[in-house]
Amino acid sequence: MPAMNAQQLEKYSSAITLSDMELFVFPELTYSLLLANLMSPIIWRWRQESTFTKLKGKSAYRTLLRLRQFIMDEYEFNLDLNTWGLTHKDTELNRFKDQMSSEVIARSNALFGYTGDQYYFDVDIRRHFGLDQYDGDVIPYWKTETVEAMNAFRLKEGYRTGAGECVSLSTLYAAAAFIIGGIPLDDIFMILTPLHSQNFIDISDGIITNNRRLVTKAMWFNGTEISNKAQRAIRNEQVTVVAHQTGYIHTVYDEATIAPDRYRYFTEKLSEFLTVKLNHLHLTNFLRSYPQYVKYFQFCRFLRGERMFVKAETLFNYEHGSSFRIYDDSFDKLLDEVAEEDYSIYKLPDRLCVEQLMAFVEYESVDMQNPADQAKVARFISPMVGPSADQCVKDLVSFLHIAPKLPDANKRFISAEPLRLDPQWDREQVIAYLESMRDKNPSADLAFYAFRDMTRCDWRPFLKASLERSPVSIEFFKDDTIEQVAAKLSAWPNESIYEGPRLAHPDEVANYKTGDGIEKALTLANILLSRNPRHSMQLIVDGHAVTLKTPAQTFSFSSSKGLTRSFRLAHAAYDALA
Repeated sequence: MPAMNAQQLEKYSSAITLSDMELFVFPELTYSLLLANLMSPIIWRWRQESTFTKLKGKSAYRTLLRLRQFIMDEYEFNLDLNTWGLTHKDTELNRFKDQMSSEVIARSNALFGYTGDQYYFDVDIRRHFGLDQYDGDVIPYWKTETVEAMNAFRLKEGYRTGAGECVSLSTLYAAAAFIIGGIPLDDIFMILTPLHSQNFIDISDGIITNNRRLVTKAMWFNGTEISNKAQRAIRNEQVTVVAHQTGYIHTVYDEATIAPDRYRYFTEKLSEFLTVKLNHLHLTNFLRSYPQYVKYFQFCRFLRGERMFVKAETLFNYEHGSSFRIYDDSFDKLLDEVAEEDYSIYKLPDRLCVEQLMAFVEYESVDMQNPADQAKVARFISPMVGPSADQCVKDLVSFLHIAPKLPDANKRFISAEPLRLDPQWDREQVIAYLESMRDKNPSADLAFYAFRDMTRCDWRPFLKASLERSPVSIEFFKDDTIEQVAAKLSAWPNESIYEGPRLAHPDEVANYKTGDGIEKALTLANILLSRNPRHSMQLIVDGHAVTLKTPAQTFSFSSSKGLTRSFRLAHAAYDALA
């Protein structure tokens, strides 16, 4: 393979470790992880699950709903920042100084002080994510995982299922939507903010994936706590990257590779998804989301032909313990559950009827995005709502429409060869196609590094990532002698979390306490180099036999990977032996 310069080596090694910082600096990496999951045999095996074979011929939406439950059952959201160890701000800033200034990184990355807008100050987002425990220069590696590493969490103490953080889950969802749901990649847009990762899937009115869940437009605006949480990133954060099969656009970089027409289409569809008109249902949903205004409202209904009134909070209390909802198709059934003593035949004089407000809105043809109409509504409700009327209308407008902070489309768009994978292909066809695109599409090439297929990759990026950015294994064995380290590694199961000629890095070996002989040898080499950076050793992989030679000792392991390679290993030097 052609020699890599220092910048290329940094990027390609980042496809192995996939940290939050690396995804931010090298936006091609997000899609490379998605493509790596598309090549993984794990998701393709899901096709054989009875839960999905039963849905053959059903709509993509129906399949996605079942996929949601499958992912919720199989994976939990992992927010343990210590999973992949610690690094230092100066180390990371120095790594990327040629790509991005430290000032830009600090403004855009949570690990370097980013706190978002006013919403995040209010909830103390650093404390929410546990970042407040890291003071000074020390920060956690905030890494994302392949589906193999997500599955391997089952081997970690305290986990019953697989697990992953938000980027891991979003790329898993996107890959599964393609493989299981048959949804074209052209209809899937990945949305990354400094603190979250989601997908917008262009079917029906649109669907947003949010960690393990799917959020439809109706769910997005239902005013429940879970939906309000799903909105947080898009409502409050600057979107850093939008990634698509045609490329990416990044809020910092002047160049973008995403097809301009697809980006325009995405912005239009997302805007439609994030906007609803005011009606009875959405006014009710607004009150559910903003309970401070509930005390100003009542509902007017007919019961046995007679007008009856009920306080808004009374009806919401009934809703809380019911499967029925106000002003959806089940509203009449909810009303049947209300006790007669909770109704009044008289309109409460200090409250506004929801129906009365909506009659005004419809009569006046109110457009809640029009400032003049907003003022009309504020005047109409002010006799009941009083000084809070203006703020109530402002909150209502904000509820009905979210203006996402997307990367500015005023970029220099670079034409790139788009990826066009057919959902009808099988796994072998997908891999063959991506192989054919490696010299035309950077994400396709990087995907094989994220996939860790060592028969198709230059080993140096993998060795660099393994021996320079694997602090968990160093910490795990810190109290052991080298002989004890080797003994513990040998005692662990000789099974890799990756099938075939693919390799786990040392921190995956330490976290999951299992590994092939090559992986164990590299873990031992990582420990040796951490204790003596001047160490020089040889790694010899000869089929089943793996040997790590130092000037003083020789360590032997066995492998089932079928690989044959030899390297000289030293700090920041990984040379193939003749």
